[in-house]
Amino acid sequence: MATAIVYTEFGGPEVLHSTEIPAPLPGEGEIAIRVEAAGVNPIDAKLRSGQRASAEIVEPRRVGNDGAGVVTTIGPGVDGFRPGDAVVFSGASGAYASDIVVSAARVHARPPQVDAATGAALGIPVGTAYQTLRSLSVGAGDTLLLHAGSGAVGQAAIQLAVLWGATVIATSSPRRADAVRALGAIPVPYGDGLAGRVRDAAPQGVTVAIDAAGTDEALRTSIELVADKTRIATLVKGRDAASLGIRAFSGGSPQPLTAQQQAWRGEAVPVVLALLAAGRFTVELGPSLALADAPEAHRIVEDGVDGKVTLVP
Repeated sequence: MATAIVYTEFGGPEVLHSTEIPAPLPGEGEIAIRVEAAGVNPIDAKLRSGQRASAEIVEPRRVGNDGAGVVTTIGPGVDGFRPGDAVVFSGASGAYASDIVVSAARVHARPPQVDAATGAALGIPVGTAYQTLRSLSVGAGDTLLLHAGSGAVGQAAIQLAVLWGATVIATSSPRRADAVRALGAIPVPYGDGLAGRVRDAAPQGVTVAIDAAGTDEALRTSIELVADKTRIATLVKGRDAASLGIRAFSGGSPQPLTAQQQAWRGEAVPVVLALLAAGRFTVELGPSLALADAPEAHRIVEDGVDGKVTLVP
């Protein structure tokens, strides 16, 4: 038997509970993994609470997309992996578990320099950051205004954009300014007068903007400073994007990601694993809790915390 976290109704963190499930067996093109760490993403809490729309619950619903662990069994038609391999996975269904079966296409070898918690922290944040930067064609010569630079998506976006030759202006609280600066961005405090502070930090002008904050200030400032609205994207206020004439990538957008955008999200994990192995990328880890403490992990994420929260079976 294996253990998984599920919920049977929408609500607060208390609706999450542990349950015993049959040990999963891989089918064609699948890999069974013993989970060593699962990443806790804000979207997990939004889906659990009903804040983000999802299908009616008709059976216990599993939680979590991202994790890391060790291969236990290989299904038919899978090459390149064997039992005992350390791996990272993303885009799975039910990562909050002791064991999981994942499509081999979503599993990546984990270099020895990358521990399980770091690997589990990658999927959604680096996938979102990488795809957004690719979709907006961010590169050398650009000046990127990034709202919410100290979050997991923001930190990934800063590092990738800097590696690709862009100048990054990142909003943050004063308390988190040093963390943003250490990643290669120019920190700017959010709040009244933000547009003026960004102009002072980037007299050359801003060519592209990403909203990972979801505030009216972030959207208003981006639209004021970036001439080409096709190079402004929100990752949070997707429902408002069309009326503002800007782009949205998930974040509640009624427009689904394209096949190309989905492919970029998948491509991000092995790219970042290679950067981590080479010492050219960092991940800020937050509290690590036992799997049974999933309700507390959701409370911590909803209240706000520095670094990525992970669950350990």
